[in-house]
Amino acid sequence: MKLSDVKFSDLELPESLLKGITASGFEYLAEVQALSLPTALSGKDVAVQAQTGSGKTAAFLVTIFEKLLRTEPPKGVRGVCPRAIVITPTRELAVQVAKDAEEIVKGGELPIRILLAYGGVDYQKQREEIRQGVDLLVGTPGRLIDYLKQRVYNLHHVEMAVIDEADRMFDMGFVSDIRFLLRRMSPYNERQSMLFSATLSDRVMELSYEYMNVPELVEVTPDKLVADKVEQALYHLGSDEKMSFMLGFLEKEEWTKALVFVNTKRAAIKVRDTLNANGHPTVLLSGDVTQVNRLKVIKRFASGDVKVLVATDVASRGLHIENISHVINYDLPQDPQDYVHRIGRTARAGKSGKAITLACEDYVFTLPEIEEYIGHSIPMGELNSEYFIDYKKPPRRPRSSKNSSAGRRGSSGGRTGGNRSGGSSSKSGRGRSSSSSKRSRGGSKSSGGGKN
Repeated sequence: MKLSDVKFSDLELPESLLKGITASGFEYLAEVQALSLPTALSGKDVAVQAQTGSGKTAAFLVTIFEKLLRTEPPKGVRGVCPRAIVITPTRELAVQVAKDAEEIVKGGELPIRILLAYGGVDYQKQREEIRQGVDLLVGTPGRLIDYLKQRVYNLHHVEMAVIDEADRMFDMGFVSDIRFLLRRMSPYNERQSMLFSATLSDRVMELSYEYMNVPELVEVTPDKLVADKVEQALYHLGSDEKMSFMLGFLEKEEWTKALVFVNTKRAAIKVRDTLNANGHPTVLLSGDVTQVNRLKVIKRFASGDVKVLVATDVASRGLHIENISHVINYDLPQDPQDYVHRIGRTARAGKSGKAITLACEDYVFTLPEIEEYIGHSIPMGELNSEYFIDYKKPPRRPRSSKNSSAGRRGSSGGRTGGNRSGGSSSKSGRGRSSSSSKRSRGGSKSSGGGKN
């Protein structure tokens, strides 16, 4: 996060709001805040291009709170209508936005009621809380539409609307839901709207021009896609060497929290179980984890109860956890943008971090695309032989009854890894000799509110 020379105390903000901002640990404006807040605080619409972790959340929260404190609620409102609404593409991002908002509200003792609406948990509880009234409603499109159709609340007099990570909304197929919500809001010229997106593509700009009131464009484009404080390292390994090397790395290196990315759920389960079996308490986050369990997993990792989180790319955007010292690409991502999103989970808020990538024969073919996308070669890490260690294999997971016969057939002749004898450890040296040719750089070549 790049900071400016402007302090929040330099802005004409209510004293209570400034107190809450200070209590949240903010003093100087980030670049995106310095560029967008003067326009947003004047009441104009803004469309902001900014990356995750740039400080954009505080930019729209400060704008919302300033207006809610400065103005009286509209009169003649029938039913429950939030004064402001923030729409996010993921549940994790909604939770994080609400958490950041609550910190400011609590620190400044602001008379603002914040509620969440997202799927997977607390359906009736969220419904009843919204029925009792809300000032700032934060949620995901599906649950927001669900409650809206049930007339739990309405958007007829909403004063402020924020669309966060608009490009992600398109990627996840939410654009029709966003249009549904925008058409049911107060007219575009009677509300203030703010849109934030990593890219201001044609489709994003079309949405802003259709449903916003001549938005002012603010572009905060980083000089580099990868933050300078992320130390990157690439290791060419055989697929049968990666686990041995990663475990050795975790034993030899100094780290606080590690986020390990894999490409499939099957790999995620295997990596988690192996890390747990070798003294590294680990939790898993993938697409089919229930929302209740997702929140528990994130809380345990964020609090430091467990220090390793294994995740598929479902967690690479919208996941905001502080003090991640290492990101480990156990599998090289298949999309160059996913590489940037993954390693962006470390070196946040001005801190440094390390991103290591293990390139094996299964996924190395995407390396040239990644390096072309980020504009430089990923530095090669030194392969220290001490990092290749023997490790315990996790106990076999029980198979379901309908597959038990197949499981028995497979167990008699199938290969289980580097050690075919079924012992408790795998000998990485055997795999290393068979895969040494893959470590060269050349090895990679083998692979109603609208204007209508």
